[in-house]
Amino acid sequence: MREGPVTRIRMSYGEGEAWLVTRYEDVRTVTTDRRFSRAALTGRDFPRMTPAPIVQDESINLLDPPESSRLRRLVAQAFTAPRVERMKPATQAIVDELLDGMAEHGPPADLVEHLSTRLPLTTICEVLDIPREDRTRLRAQAMSMMNTGVTTRDEAVRAKAELRSYFADLTRERRARPGDDLISVLATARDGDEVLGADELTVMAMVLLMTGHDTSTYQLSNITYTLLTHPEQLAKLRARPERLPQAMEELLRYIPFRKGVGIPRVATEDVQIGDVTIRANDMVHVSYLAANRDPARFTDPDRLDLDRPPAPHMTFGWGAHHCIGAPLALMELQLAIGSLLARFPGLALAVPAADIRWNDGSIWRYPYELPVTW
Repeated sequence: MREGPVTRIRMSYGEGEAWLVTRYEDVRTVTTDRRFSRAALTGRDFPRMTPAPIVQDESINLLDPPESSRLRRLVAQAFTAPRVERMKPATQAIVDELLDGMAEHGPPADLVEHLSTRLPLTTICEVLDIPREDRTRLRAQAMSMMNTGVTTRDEAVRAKAELRSYFADLTRERRARPGDDLISVLATARDGDEVLGADELTVMAMVLLMTGHDTSTYQLSNITYTLLTHPEQLAKLRARPERLPQAMEELLRYIPFRKGVGIPRVATEDVQIGDVTIRANDMVHVSYLAANRDPARFTDPDRLDLDRPPAPHMTFGWGAHHCIGAPLALMELQLAIGSLLARFPGLALAVPAADIRWNDGSIWRYPYELPVTW
């Protein structure tokens, strides 16, 4: 960001080089300027972190406005404020049950085992109405797709195909016999005469499973670890628990929830970004992680400050591809963290922070275990 805010990079997988854009304002430009296209990636072996592309060709993530706007209007019907509000009681019940189990286990307990890996998966599977006997297998397949090791390429490709086949069958069934679940809502959603096509619905259901539990799973552990290693900030939150929504925004800004970049864009014509001319057909990656730490946008950005005035962060993306499910993720995180702190006022790490083992084989950043005591 200081020496080359727009710089050339080569990644582990994919053909050729790409530009990496790191400054907040430049990231905002690339993610909102129509001259940078996601649709132009289709069929290309683009630079990426994983051996096989995670994104599906029919995914909303590979569409540009106005085509993507149609899908977003349809999908957004599943994440309206009233619908998310109606999900709260069921989510709170799951949180309470999981924390009861942790309390019965007694200290020390692994937060990853008792809460982080179970709450988001249970919640998203409940709202998608995925049979209980299928859930563990689906999670394992979703995790396989995120691995960055070259030796896991065949496994990732196989997992992607199996997930797609599963959701093709499931969405076909829900379209024929819709219920009250989220897939049925998507299957029957209309924008005028427009509905989601069969492939669009299949891919969207896959995306909901993966993003609906991945981000929340890892951020539950990351947020708890961050609070327990910043005792002065935790004390502020304990003194004023009503400030949790504002604190959550700062935690999401501060914590790098993954280790690199996601899906790039293609310049459709020459574009000037800062002092650099990005040529037509060049690949461009943006770093939301760097943008969240840009000192031109956030004062003292490398410091966690739960009193920081609210300011838009980029953890859920920006522009036409901002995460549609962000309201559900925020609701889930706030209920879980709020309940955890209220239930265990003496919560602390059970091992030195330096002993925590962090994942090194996936695009996501998270601790394998998080032993806590109280």
